[in-house]
Amino acid sequence: MKKFSFLTLLLVIGLVAAGCSNDTSGGAEGEVGGEITVWAHPFTGDAEKEEEMWDKISTSFQEEYDAEVNIEIIPWANRDQKILTALAANNGPDVFYAIPDQMPQYADVGMLLELDPYLEGYDMDDFVDSALVSTTWKDKLYGLPILQSVDTLFYNKSVIEAIGEDPENLPETWKEFEAWAVKAKEQGFYATSFQGGGSMNNTLYPYIWQAGGDIVSADNEVLINGEGGVEAFSFINKMYKNGWIPEDSVTAMEQNALWEDGQMLAILGSGNTLANLQNKGKIDFVIGPPLKNKKQAAYGTTGMFVVPSNTDNPATAAEFVKTLTNAENQRTFNKVTQYIPARESSKDIFDEQPFLSQLASYTQYTLPGVINPKGRDIMPMIQAQLQAMLEGDVTPQEAADAAAEAIEGAVSQ
Repeated sequence: MKKFSFLTLLLVIGLVAAGCSNDTSGGAEGEVGGEITVWAHPFTGDAEKEEEMWDKISTSFQEEYDAEVNIEIIPWANRDQKILTALAANNGPDVFYAIPDQMPQYADVGMLLELDPYLEGYDMDDFVDSALVSTTWKDKLYGLPILQSVDTLFYNKSVIEAIGEDPENLPETWKEFEAWAVKAKEQGFYATSFQGGGSMNNTLYPYIWQAGGDIVSADNEVLINGEGGVEAFSFINKMYKNGWIPEDSVTAMEQNALWEDGQMLAILGSGNTLANLQNKGKIDFVIGPPLKNKKQAAYGTTGMFVVPSNTDNPATAAEFVKTLTNAENQRTFNKVTQYIPARESSKDIFDEQPFLSQLASYTQYTLPGVINPKGRDIMPMIQAQLQAMLEGDVTPQEAADAAAEAIEGAVSQ
């Protein structure tokens, strides 16, 4: 494997590691064959089923290309440091799993192999458009998506009936949800959850997107204090001041107890929420569409597989990523993991599962967070201003302006 420089590694993780060479010799001209190592993570609690899944995928590839694929499952904890340290020591994988906030950090310093030269004749049209947003940096493709998720509102049908509304006619807009929130408050319920101590992906960002705004662009244009951003800050502030969201929303990490006790109209959730609700069977629920103000939008992650630019076997690594993310293997992978396939044609695995099928239909509205190398760094800066607003220390406009100033400082470094 080619060596990554110490200086570049320092840029990526700010410790004694990050970064790399932009050299991708071997390119799309190399022959497919030889040996590659793939790093993945545990996606379920069933190691045996996952092992069978990986055996099926890797065996079919090995038989077709006479190549050896070694699948290694590494823990989620400290995965960034493990990957970067291994690559710096030239003993890292040839393929590894990445998420949207990792990809631009790695791609921006040349750590990832550009996949476009390897995709001639490959079916890209079947991928969900929103999934490819997460795998693209500066108009180049650095990964292929294997899974998606959607965060949307799960409603308690008993609470809907208690406020005199129809579970077959759920809110689609802020205005409609606000009318339900008023009724919920009058009947002693919270309208929804808001974990102000958690990720901005699940709190502020979706409201900004729904208001037609954004946070910061790939070319570092700061947008959070535009009209859409201020409108989002203001709507959240209104929900808190009116008691539509719980008192601990400033710093809460989760509010499941209130939901499970029947004190909440709706909770923001994803596929994991669905699995928990179905397993426990305590709450009769319905799933609502992502809300819309000026735009219908929701947060949803995308899982992808990428190839480091210092692999010794780029052609085989790229071919394996293509094979792994084809329609059939997306079915195999997501039947086991119960995530949403990133290919439209593979969503048929949920034809007999109406709730998952419904969630899968919403991936067209999802955004993966901030696709920028500083995406992780700016979250606590924005969170601090959001919390200050909810505590009454600043106005929504002041919070948005202060967040913008902090982002400007971060992306200019």
